[in-house]
Amino acid sequence: MAAVIPETEPFIRAAVQANPALLIPDEGGVSLRVRMQRLVYAPFKAVAQGEKRITALTRGPFLIVLDGLDECDNKDEVQELIDGMLAFFDDNPLIPLRVFITSRVEEHIRSHLNVPGVRLDNLVDHCSDDDIATFLQILFDTGCKRNLVVQAYVQQHGEWPTQGDKRKLVEHIGGSFIFASAVFKFIMGVNNEGIHPPTPMDRLPLALKMNPGLDGLYAETLSRSKYLPYFSDIISTIALLAAPLPTSGIAELLGIHTYEVVNVLVNLQAIIRVPGTDDIPVTLCHTSLRDFLTTQDRSGGFFAHPSHHVRLLIRCIEYELKLLRQDPGLIIGSREPRMPAAAYYALRYSSFHSDRGNGFFKPTESDFAIHLGREALALQPGIPELIQFLANAIRHRASQTGSLTDLDEAISLAREALKFRPFPHPDRSVSLNSLGNALLHRHRVTGTMADVEEAISMYREALGLRPSPHPDRSYSLNNLANALLDHYRRTGTMAHAEEAISLLRGALELQPTSHPYRTDSLYDLGSALLERHRHTGSKVDLEEAISLQREALELRSPPHPDRPDSLNCLGYALLERNQGTGSMADLEEAISLFCKALVLRPSPHPARSFPLRNLVISLQAMYKETQTLSHLQDAIAHSEELLEFHYTVGHQHRAEWLLDLCSLLQMRFGATGQAADLSKIAALREEANRLSAASSTESTS
Repeated sequence: MAAVIPETEPFIRAAVQANPALLIPDEGGVSLRVRMQRLVYAPFKAVAQGEKRITALTRGPFLIVLDGLDECDNKDEVQELIDGMLAFFDDNPLIPLRVFITSRVEEHIRSHLNVPGVRLDNLVDHCSDDDIATFLQILFDTGCKRNLVVQAYVQQHGEWPTQGDKRKLVEHIGGSFIFASAVFKFIMGVNNEGIHPPTPMDRLPLALKMNPGLDGLYAETLSRSKYLPYFSDIISTIALLAAPLPTSGIAELLGIHTYEVVNVLVNLQAIIRVPGTDDIPVTLCHTSLRDFLTTQDRSGGFFAHPSHHVRLLIRCIEYELKLLRQDPGLIIGSREPRMPAAAYYALRYSSFHSDRGNGFFKPTESDFAIHLGREALALQPGIPELIQFLANAIRHRASQTGSLTDLDEAISLAREALKFRPFPHPDRSVSLNSLGNALLHRHRVTGTMADVEEAISMYREALGLRPSPHPDRSYSLNNLANALLDHYRRTGTMAHAEEAISLLRGALELQPTSHPYRTDSLYDLGSALLERHRHTGSKVDLEEAISLQREALELRSPPHPDRPDSLNCLGYALLERNQGTGSMADLEEAISLFCKALVLRPSPHPARSFPLRNLVISLQAMYKETQTLSHLQDAIAHSEELLEFHYTVGHQHRAEWLLDLCSLLQMRFGATGQAADLSKIAALREEANRLSAASSTESTS
């Protein structure tokens, strides 16, 4: 101030000479409020209201900037500072001075500034992505001109980073300039360590996996409220919502009071934006908070378990029922002006929580969700949203029980919902995908080719209705690719496998690291490449498949519902490589992965047969290598379980599995001479021959 307005200097000197303690912030016994009054406000006022004309003051009001006020540890002192400031301006409303404060929304700051005379500007709706994009553009333009490796790459390959790369970086950075700077330094930093130091082009994909380093802040801040009632439910809900809700909407969805939500969130405003009014939703200050809360090994006790989706789904349906009982004329799926935010959310996003909760439903929860769906549909028949929900709920139960009756009903309901959504209905693609999912599920149970062919048709139409940049296009790409792969497995039509691989690569390009369906695309592409390897023998495909499955498994950390699938598929890829190279390390890891998958898929889970079958093959291979009888005994035990486990005599693979067990028993007979094995082999062969003859007769018919 003295430098810009020299006339204030004598007043500042006089204040210090009168009380030297003003210069001793922590030990002088003089509050920050008093120091500001004596050293800033009083000198400025003396000059501004003096008789002498001050040239500097003729140019307009002066501005004091207080940046990051929330970073001051002493909350009482901050409040005193604000109170003193407000008192000064109350007494001197015309003085040519303004104060500009930036801060996270901490309650001890917000409550003292929320008074007349202060203009509060909530940045909840401000997005700094364009600023971040400009910032990165300037950094990369400058950095690339100085880097000979990048210049040589650009001459050969063209623009780097590409526009797509920059877009992914901006999305990952989430509005934080500090993190943007750290990401750029990581990518362009000089690293001469090792025989083959990574280039900036190598480091850019790794940068998309960088943690912004805010975990400590998140854990410390969340600890402020962790012992308050409903803390876990509220935080898990905010982390898992498909779209943000205001505090009253969160309360209604959870069946609690609004003040109980505010009570938890008021201490968390350093990381969660809590608006002062109830018409603005609660949002996260940085997107990495959601990643933190949904990653168990990072968040620990604050982890938002995916099973909470099940609770949110049931609450959504209960809320819909409540609304329908109160107003049977309510149009489900429409946004009426009088409809509360929670009501619209429940009607619009219940299917979202149904999909994300798949794999976490307890049998009683599945039954309860179906019961609620039937009751809602009885109150308002012919509503496609309710029909769609019931179809999905029944299909999810079928995935737990293997019930064909449930699958048939789910398909029938999905067809009915689709009839209510003719082209160009905005949700037609949703119904097409739902019907395709149910048909593909039934194909995988029964092997009916008509089901997979119809599923492909449904998925193709849905994809056509989701052109780029539709947010769900990658989901449709995945669905169509999966159906094509199933068709390839039954017919061997290589064109289907090639198209599936192309579609899955396209899906991955649309999915940044944090995308909820990225794990599915990684897993599916790995599976597709493994299928092509088996057809062509390509080692490149096999190595890429193993790499993709490892990445998918890493992202599907416990308690992800699809982790058993990743364990099984990675194990199968390693087993495939073992058969080509004889690597015992691959075989041992494959056995370990299959065993872990079985732990996560206890009987009577219908998908238990996949890792069980692969474990039998692996143990048989291990016995052939080591001649250790325990491996053979384990293989026989698991093979017997495979035949007994939840399969009828007419199961499509039973004849094959019977013959496999015969081979294992023949090996044991050769090693031990047990006569009982011979009689068992004879009985198994007789059953296998009978099944094969019956199958041949059906095919001829």
